[in-house]
Amino acid sequence: MLKKKSFKRNYRFAIKSSFLISLFASLFGMISLRFFLKQDKNLVLLYGAIFFTSLFVFSFLVLQYRIERFIYSRIKKIYDDVALLESSSMVNQPIPTDMETLSRKVKKFASDKKLEIEMLQVREQYRREFLGNVSHELKTPLFTVQGYLSTLTDGALEDKNILKKYLERAEKGVERLIYIVEDLDMISKLESGELHLQISEFDIVVLIQSVIDMLEMKASKKNIKLVLEHNNKSVWVAADKDKLQQVIINLVVNSIKYGRDNGETEISVTGFTSKKILVRVADNGEGIEQQNIPRLFERFYRVNKSGSRSEGGSGLGLSIVKHIVEAHKQKIYVESEFGVGSEFSFTVDRANKYKLR
Repeated sequence: MLKKKSFKRNYRFAIKSSFLISLFASLFGMISLRFFLKQDKNLVLLYGAIFFTSLFVFSFLVLQYRIERFIYSRIKKIYDDVALLESSSMVNQPIPTDMETLSRKVKKFASDKKLEIEMLQVREQYRREFLGNVSHELKTPLFTVQGYLSTLTDGALEDKNILKKYLERAEKGVERLIYIVEDLDMISKLESGELHLQISEFDIVVLIQSVIDMLEMKASKKNIKLVLEHNNKSVWVAADKDKLQQVIINLVVNSIKYGRDNGETEISVTGFTSKKILVRVADNGEGIEQQNIPRLFERFYRVNKSGSRSEGGSGLGLSIVKHIVEAHKQKIYVESEFGVGSEFSFTVDRANKYKLR
C-alpha cells in the first residue's frame, strides 16, 4: 500500500530552514569568537565558513529526514483510517514532502468527492422518480385489466354485451402494458448499443408524407390539420429508415396529443448545413412552460399528468426520440412558448451523393 509509494521530494522547506539555522548559529559563533575571545578576523571568517557549511549540511539532512518520516507516518495513518482514499486517484500519485502541496492535493480530493456525492444524490433522486413512475405506469393498466377480469369472473360472463365490452377494455390495458415494455426494451438496447442502426439512403419527404397519411385519422378526431411544408423536391438522407420513421411518428403524435382542437401541425424539411438537413415539427398547441423543458426527454416525464394518460401511450415517446436521434450522432432541439405552441427539430445526415460541396 503506502510502503510501495515513492516521494515526490521537495527540498525547499529543509533548505530554507537549514540556511536560517546555520546562518544564525554561524553569526552568533563568529561574533563570540571575534568580540569575546578576541580571535583574528581571518580565522573567525574561516571558522564561520566551515561551521556554516557543516551545520547547513547536517541540519538539511536531519530536517529532510524528519519531514519525510513525519509525512510518512501521518499519511500512512490517513491511508489506513480512510478507506475511500484507496480508490482515489491520490493513491497512484507520488506523495509530496511539502505540506502546502499535500494540502492542495487533499483539498482537490475533497472537492472531487463532494462533486461525486452530489452527482450520486442527483442519480439517486432520478432513480427514485424513475422507479415510482414505472410502478405507476404499470400499475394503472394492470389494475384496469384485473378489475374487468374480476368483474367477469364474479358472474358477468353470462351477459354477452358486458363480456365483449369488458374484454375489449381489458385488451386495451394489455396493449398499454405491451407498449411500455417494448419501449423500455428499445431504450435499454439503444443505451447499451445492442440495437444497431441499419443505415440506408431514402427520400425523407416521402417518409414524412407516409407518416401524415398514417396519422390523419387520429388528427381528424381533434380536427387538427397535418401540413407538410416543402418545395416539391426530394430530400435524400442517410439514416435508419424505420427508426427515423418512429421519431417522426412520436413527434407528430405528441403534437396531436397536446394540440388544440381545430389546430395545425406543420412538418418541414430545410437545409441546415452542407452535410445535414433539419426536420421540424411545429404545432400551435398549449405549449410548454420553461421549467418543464429541461426534463422533457426523461422517461415517463409528463407535462400534463392527467391529460396525457387519458390519451394513452407509454410515456416514453420523447425519450425514445432523443435516444434514436443521438444514436445517429445527431442533435434534437426544442423551442416552446406556453399558450402559443411548440417546435421540435432534429438534424439528419444528407445522403452522400446529395451532400453540397
